[in-house]
Amino acid sequence: MLDTEFAVEVADVELSGGSSINLNFFATLQSYGFKDFKTSHIQDLQVNLGKLCNQACNHCHVDAGPKRTEIMAWETMEKILAWSAKHNLITADITGGAPELNPNFRSFVDGLIDCNMNVMSRCNLTVLFERGQEDLAEWYASRHVKIICSLPCYTKDNVELQRGKGIFEKSIRGLQLLNELGYGVNEDLPLDLVYNPAGAFLPPAQAELELQYKERLYDDFGIQFNQLYTITNLPISRFKHYLKRTGEYDNYLNLLYDNFNSETVNGLMCRHTLSVDWLGRVYDCDFNQMLGISAGFGPQKHVWDLTSEDLSYQPIAVGNHCYGCTAGSGSSCGGALV
Repeated sequence: MLDTEFAVEVADVELSGGSSINLNFFATLQSYGFKDFKTSHIQDLQVNLGKLCNQACNHCHVDAGPKRTEIMAWETMEKILAWSAKHNLITADITGGAPELNPNFRSFVDGLIDCNMNVMSRCNLTVLFERGQEDLAEWYASRHVKIICSLPCYTKDNVELQRGKGIFEKSIRGLQLLNELGYGVNEDLPLDLVYNPAGAFLPPAQAELELQYKERLYDDFGIQFNQLYTITNLPISRFKHYLKRTGEYDNYLNLLYDNFNSETVNGLMCRHTLSVDWLGRVYDCDFNQMLGISAGFGPQKHVWDLTSEDLSYQPIAVGNHCYGCTAGSGSSCGGALV
């Protein structure tokens, strides 16, 4: 069971890095009646294949980039595949870094498909034009892998503000290439996009922004896609450093706290997703993974050390960064929650 005093202590420590305000996410949950915050039935497996990426975006909570050396080995992948074959999980969500830069990415995806899992991959679009990846888009289409692509805006200036010069044009070319192969056009080739705010503010309403994206991308570039996910920037890693450099850290934490929405809690990704890092270790979510907060505040475990009884209805480790997932309409790897 989750030790309440320990949970509150960790939550306080997590926020303490340079903040002058006193918040406590665990106490907030309790005040709204969430006395026993646990996972539900775990259905999804999210696997981070490493921090190597061809981009270094200023909002990246993974701190990914071209110089990162953390990358999942094939031996680790084999253990995850063997474990997955024994469990009845529905979805495999593959992320990074740029997961495609892992040399064993394609073999791993094929293995997950053999486990009868629905596979989705988080693609930054520009990786489609990296050396050695010239056939990547066609490979994705041949496997019917769902693709979730990062595109923080439909305008060049806003995209390059977060991602650097030349990224917007490559992203547009990537989307056009995927459309030509049927992604976002054919029902069996889903293509979703992800929006992240460019500053210290919450995302706008997801449904309204999706309509704007669809109108602008189609009118300007002939691009089609299925859904847009709005994801709140959490005050960790590079975005935390940005907030501190600009003197907005405390204001942003207050913004998240003031917009806490209890209706988002039951839909949080930590309730149904098991997060696995590049070494095979498990966490309650991708953000806890980057902060090194192990599942349930317990001892560090590898996914292959877990049994089916370990997966569901277990305590969830929380910290004050969790206010980012519960602010406004909520935020998860699948976008807004309410």
